[in-house]
Amino acid sequence: MSIPDYQTLMLPLLKAVADDGEHRVADVMEHLAQEFQLTQEKRLQLLPSGMQATFANRIGWAKSYLVQAGLLESTKRGYFKITPRGHQVLSNNPLRVDNDYLLQFDDFVSFRNRGKTSEVVSGSTGVETSEQDKTQTPDELIRTTVKQIDAALAKDILDRTISASPAFFEGLVVKLLLAMGYGGSRADAGQIVGRPGDHGIDGIIDQDSLGLDRVYIQAKRYDRNNQVSEPEIRAFSGSLGVAKANKGVFVTTSTFSQPARDFAERHPCKIVLIDGEKLTTLMIRFNVGTRIEDTLYIKRIDEDFFINE
Repeated sequence: MSIPDYQTLMLPLLKAVADDGEHRVADVMEHLAQEFQLTQEKRLQLLPSGMQATFANRIGWAKSYLVQAGLLESTKRGYFKITPRGHQVLSNNPLRVDNDYLLQFDDFVSFRNRGKTSEVVSGSTGVETSEQDKTQTPDELIRTTVKQIDAALAKDILDRTISASPAFFEGLVVKLLLAMGYGGSRADAGQIVGRPGDHGIDGIIDQDSLGLDRVYIQAKRYDRNNQVSEPEIRAFSGSLGVAKANKGVFVTTSTFSQPARDFAERHPCKIVLIDGEKLTTLMIRFNVGTRIEDTLYIKRIDEDFFINE
């Protein structure tokens, strides 16, 4: 079974603590994992950040929203309990408790409004909801938005790169490999050696101070629909042989045909293929041709600060 979204977890979480008294978050999490028949692999599946398990994150958000609506209350670190309002909700036997259901409580409406901009839809609550709100935690919404921004940025990067000159593209590839850590700290570790239109080597990266180990580069600035074919990879491998090299990187703004990929895979030299999609991903990751426009900090409560309260 897949990991339930945080709103699907709200009612089961409320039911799990229906009896009076404090409940440990870890115990409730284990109970719900068994209720939803989650495998150990699903329980340990991490968020993209790698900092927290997805299931634990969603339990945390479900609990947080129920607290904001006054159905649960935190008691001490790692413990919480149901409130009289929470008991009242359960007595009504709702089929589902989610954000829309919680909008009947003024405390929750105030909480949601604090997290909205002035651009909200008109209505009695003044709170905007969407299909994404119904399935994703705020953490996940942030990451989804970042992915959308990166996708738009990647397209813009590729468009600009394709329209640039071949010489600019060759220099871009060398700068990217240097930014990725190839060549160490030497300022002259990367060099452009190719000429426009050639079938040889466009760039070289020295991997050590004496240039004893080198990575040879071929850069093809093609339109998206112009695939790099096997003969071009074969020609590049021939150039590696002439240079007595055993490492090569072939970078293009388009894609590689399957025969081209197969040839690179079985060739005795190590030939790495980087297509347009992977190129833009690496440029964004290593800040080549991009810059940080803004930084957002996601803060959580410091439980140690309140431990003696």
